[in-house]
Amino acid sequence: MSLNLEQYVSEFSAQNINGEHLLQLDGSKLKALGMTSSQDRAIIKRKLKEMKVSLEKARKAQEKMEKQREKLRKKEQEQLQRRSKKTDKCSSDATEGTNEQ
Repeated sequence: MSLNLEQYVSEFSAQNINGEHLLQLDGSKLKALGMTSSQDRAIIKRKLKEMKVSLEKARKAQEKMEKQREKLRKKEQEQLQRRSKKTDKCSSDATEGTNEQ
């Protein structure tokens, strides 16, 4: 509707075209849905291409965030292990000192 192609809404709805299905449409499938105007198909195809590019960028950004979170989690885990080793060493040193007395 935002593309001023309201005339196709009923056919898209009747065919259960949702967002995922919409991204799979090509020129021939659009034509089969009753979109006879090549200009209208071109508008839809251009918009679909923009949407796919946006989705890909979002997916890559999500993957990058997940990698950063994993890297941070590993770093925190390593710091906890180092602290634990220091605490263990200090405890054993204190125990040895007490035993020597």
